[in-house]
Amino acid sequence: MNIPLPKLKAILLYFCNYTEPRFLGKVKLMKLFYFLDFMHLKEYGSPVTFDTYVNLDKGPIPSTIKNLVDDVADDLDSAELSDTIRIEKPKNFHMFRVLPTRKFTNADSKYFSETELEILKRVCEKFGNKPTSSIVDASHKEASWKQTRFLDTIPYTLAAQDPDSKADKEDIELLLKLTQ
Repeated sequence: MNIPLPKLKAILLYFCNYTEPRFLGKVKLMKLFYFLDFMHLKEYGSPVTFDTYVNLDKGPIPSTIKNLVDDVADDLDSAELSDTIRIEKPKNFHMFRVLPTRKFTNADSKYFSETELEILKRVCEKFGNKPTSSIVDASHKEASWKQTRFLDTIPYTLAAQDPDSKADKEDIELLLKLTQ
C-alpha cells in the first residue's frame, strides 16, 4: 500500500459520512475501496490507495486496509484507525457495522486531488444507499474478479479489460512502475 495514513483515515471518514450507516459493514467498506481504486484507475490511470487486492468470495478486497479495519474490531485500544472508525456488531445482526468517530471536514478534503474527490463522490452516489449485496454483485461483474481465482492477487492491469476503462494495460503498467 502506498498511501499516507492521514489520507487513508480521510477516505474512511468520507465513506462513513456519505453512505447509509445501516448498510455500511466491513464487506461493503472493502468494496467501496475497490471501486474507489479501480474507478480512478480506469478514468485517470492510477489507483488511489495502491493497496494489494485479493479475490475473495464476496469480491475483491484491499488486503492491508482490511487488516487495519479488522484491527479496530479486534483491539480498539491499539488499532491504528481507532481515532477514525469504530466497529459495532448489533445484536441479532450478521454485519459488523463501521461507524465514524467524527464528521468528514474540509480539512480532510485537503488530502485529495480533484479527481480523487470526484471518484469518492461518484462511488458514494452509486453505492452509498444500497445494501451490501448490490456492491458485491457489481464487483463480480468486473474483469478483476472474473479473471482471477479465489485468494489470487488481483493485478491492477485487469481494469483495462473492463469496457468502461479509458486506460489501457500498457499505461497502467507504466504508471505502476513509476510509482514504485
